[in-house]
Amino acid sequence: MFFQAPRICTGYRCWSHGTCLLLLLSLSLQLQALCPLLADESAKTSQAKARATNFDRSRLVAWCIVPFDAAKRNPAQRANMVTEMGIRRVAYDWRAEHVDSFEDEILQYKQHGIEYFAFWSWHPAMEPLIRKHNIHPQIWMMFGAPEQGTHEEKVRAAAQSLLPHVEKCKELNLSLGLYNHGGWSGEPENMVAVCQYLKEHYDAEHVGIVYNLHHGHEHIEDFTSQLELMKPFLLCLNLNGMNEKANPKILPIGDGRHETEMIRTIQLSGYQGPIGILDHRPEMDTREALKLNLDGLKATLKTIGDKTAAATYEE
Repeated sequence: MFFQAPRICTGYRCWSHGTCLLLLLSLSLQLQALCPLLADESAKTSQAKARATNFDRSRLVAWCIVPFDAAKRNPAQRANMVTEMGIRRVAYDWRAEHVDSFEDEILQYKQHGIEYFAFWSWHPAMEPLIRKHNIHPQIWMMFGAPEQGTHEEKVRAAAQSLLPHVEKCKELNLSLGLYNHGGWSGEPENMVAVCQYLKEHYDAEHVGIVYNLHHGHEHIEDFTSQLELMKPFLLCLNLNGMNEKANPKILPIGDGRHETEMIRTIQLSGYQGPIGILDHRPEMDTREALKLNLDGLKATLKTIGDKTAAATYEE
C-alpha cells in the first residue's frame, strides 16, 4: 500500500490549521497501522533466510561416507565426489585401515575447499595433524552408560569418564559432541544432563550434542519436546528417513512416514545449526546413497513450503 502526502497549499489558497492537523493525524494513524505489517513481513523474510541457510545444499554435512562406501574410494576420489555433488562439509568416520590416510584426507579437503567438519571418536594420530594443518573439527563421541546408581550418580560417572576427551578438546580448541547411539547414553535427557554437569563443574562450554535420527526412532512421537530440550546444546543434527520401530533403520529422506513432520518441526523450532545427511549403507555406492537423500530432502523441503532452500538442490 502506498500513501501520498496531502498538498497543504494550492496556489494562493491554503487550508485551515485544523484541516492540516486532521490530515496529518490521519496519515500518522495509517502509517502506524502499516508498521506492524511491515515488521511482520520482515520477520518472515528473516526466518525464510535462516531456513534457507540452514538447509542449503552447500551447508549440509556428509556423514558415514568412508567405511560404508561400497566403491571404497580413496581420499582424492571422495573429495572429488563430494565436490561434484555440491556438498562442502564432511564428518569423517574411519576404521583402522584409514589411519595411514588421515593426512591425505585433510589435504584433499583443503585442495577442494571442503570443510573438515567433524572426526569420529578419537585417535592419537590426529592431534599432530590438527595442529599442523590448523583444522578444528568437532569430535563426535559416544559415552558409556553406568550400570548402577541414582540418576545423578550415573550422570556424574558418565561425565567424569569423558574428562580426558573434554580436556584434550579444550586444549585443541575443538568442540566435543556427545553422539546418541541408543540406550541410556542416547537419551536426550541424559545427554543434556551430562553436558550441564560438565559445564557447571569443569567449565566445559565446548561440549554439546550430535543427534542422529537413525539412532532415535524411539523419539518419533515426542520429537518436538526432545528437540526443544536438546536445542541449546546441539552441534549437528543428522537426518534419516523415519518409520516406527526402525523398520528399516537406515532409510533415504522422503521414503519414511515421519521425517517430513520431523524436518518441519526442526525448522519451526528455530534451530539454525548444521544439518547432516548420511550414507551408512555398506552395500551401496556412497554417491548413490547421498543422491537419494539429496533428492528426498529437496522434495521434503518443497512439501513443507521451504522453496528457497529447495531451490539450492537444483542441478
